[in-house]
Amino acid sequence: MGDTVSACSGEILSLAIEGAEGAALEAEPDNLVLRAARALAEAAGLEDHALLHLLKRLPVASGIGGGSADAAASLRALNRLWGLGWPEARLAAIGAKLGADVPVCVGSRPARMEGVGEVLGAAPSLPRFGLLLANPRKALATPAVFRARQGGFSPRASLPEGWASAAAMAADLAALENDLQAPAISLCPAIAEVLAAISASPDCLLARMSGSGATCFGIFPNAAAAAAAAAALPPAWWCWGGGLHGAAL
Repeated sequence: MGDTVSACSGEILSLAIEGAEGAALEAEPDNLVLRAARALAEAAGLEDHALLHLLKRLPVASGIGGGSADAAASLRALNRLWGLGWPEARLAAIGAKLGADVPVCVGSRPARMEGVGEVLGAAPSLPRFGLLLANPRKALATPAVFRARQGGFSPRASLPEGWASAAAMAADLAALENDLQAPAISLCPAIAEVLAAISASPDCLLARMSGSGATCFGIFPNAAAAAAAAAALPPAWWCWGGGLHGAAL
């Protein structure tokens, strides 16, 4: 369900965009994929020559880090194409200048993020579980959500080393909240509708907003339950349901 970035040699730097969600990026000539390519070329002392291709499946400005993941994928792809062989940490340092979420996407594995996203640690070991994502087709700018927020942030959560089941994970996470959820709903009331719909789905263990919104997620016992719940949501929404890729047994 993620976006796909590929790169091949070329005489100039260019980006071709396709996919169901690609139209939203066509009016953005200097998106994160291109900015990542330029930043890597500058750091390596190379000409920024490459033909990049983005298959866009994730909605834009939806609070699930799609743009950051695309930038990170661009860094990884060009690191191989240009034969740099740079380690993850060096790519992440370049990514940090592009956005707070890019370094964790360079690693592309579960992580615990702190600070503004630049402090990364190991996440608890995850069980297999079903995941549902739903967006009401409302773009929501992160700065606006932070401006609407009032009060402080929740204290640092105490988490175990891992969870044996989806139910155990959801039970622990149910005690936590997304501090941006309330201000996001004040700007985009449709988020509350999405959360209510996910929560009412059979077998849903937990429903929360992702990031600064407007995408929300649901945790389910297995991939089949998440997929069935996604299929039952309003067709006007962007939805996906399945299993978490790479979850441990």
